Amino acid sequence: MSGLTQARVAIVGCGLVGRKRAQALGSSRLVAVADVDPSRAQALAADFPGCAAEAEWARAVARPDVDVVIVATTHDALAEVALAAVRAGKHVLVEKPGARRMAELAPVRDVARAGGLVVKVGFNHRQHPGIRQARAIVAEGTLGPVLYLRGRYGHGGRPGYEKEWRADPVRSGGGELLDQGVHLVDLARCFAGEFVETTAHLGRYYWDMPVEDNAFLLLKTAAGQVAWLHASWTEWKNLFCLEVFCRGGKLQVDGLGGSYGTERLTVYRMLPEMGPPETTVFEHAGPDASWTREFEELLAATRGEATSSAGIEDALAALAIVERAYAGEAA
Repeated sequence: MSGLTQARVAIVGCGLVGRKRAQALGSSRLVAVADVDPSRAQALAADFPGCAAEAEWARAVARPDVDVVIVATTHDALAEVALAAVRAGKHVLVEKPGARRMAELAPVRDVARAGGLVVKVGFNHRQHPGIRQARAIVAEGTLGPVLYLRGRYGHGGRPGYEKEWRADPVRSGGGELLDQGVHLVDLARCFAGEFVETTAHLGRYYWDMPVEDNAFLLLKTAAGQVAWLHASWTEWKNLFCLEVFCRGGKLQVDGLGGSYGTERLTVYRMLPEMGPPETTVFEHAGPDASWTREFEELLAATRGEATSSAGIEDALAALAIVERAYAGEAA
């Protein structure tokens, strides 16, 4: 399959995320959708002329007029659908975390690699403008090397949250660590590299459910850089904050738009005399374009271009950290 500048797309999973993905295709065309709830698939298809609502997801994935499959299901079906897609010769964008465990995702990597296919994993936070700008500043080296990171991310759930699929360990594979926490893990890897040590505490503080509603992680690289991360379903005011501490200053990204507040990057540059730093604030208002950028990067990857979006190896590395955290708690 040659590289793509636009694509014919099938989406499996027509909930909130599947709909966001459909709206972020740019000049590409949505040709088929499928969902365990046929009415959701039909509703999404109706918004895109010429799009078919397939009764079975396997039919959508196997269609000869599909170049790319987007998998936006619950966690228990992510790897199964992605594997069927690469076996059918399709490029894939599978939502984070890609699978419940590494063992589910590894076969997707192997089949895709053998077929020369691109698999990207939906860590769309990489494509938020504040994060992109912060990564560029770190890469240019003007603040010096990264020393450590601190990240917080959370929301407060909603009535009945303990009865939703995320509270079912069979369907979800875990709680808040696999939900929002895995985004923090992925971002920490973007700034600090690979982590070789994982210490975790997983708590159930409020929600009556068999999975954690809070995850506290302490990660360490071989060079001694540390990431201190907290993901929470008891963050009563929605919050996103990522701080990257460098030898010559600090980068702080707050907000993700919407209920998380306007996205801002604050750059604190230390002065030679120390004391209060030079402070510059960059505000990134407007609609969330991360979904569009991520899909564009998938297409770019099919053309052999370098991209900053998460690949399947990134997802496997994040899942390795998650598995170490769960294993440590169970020990």
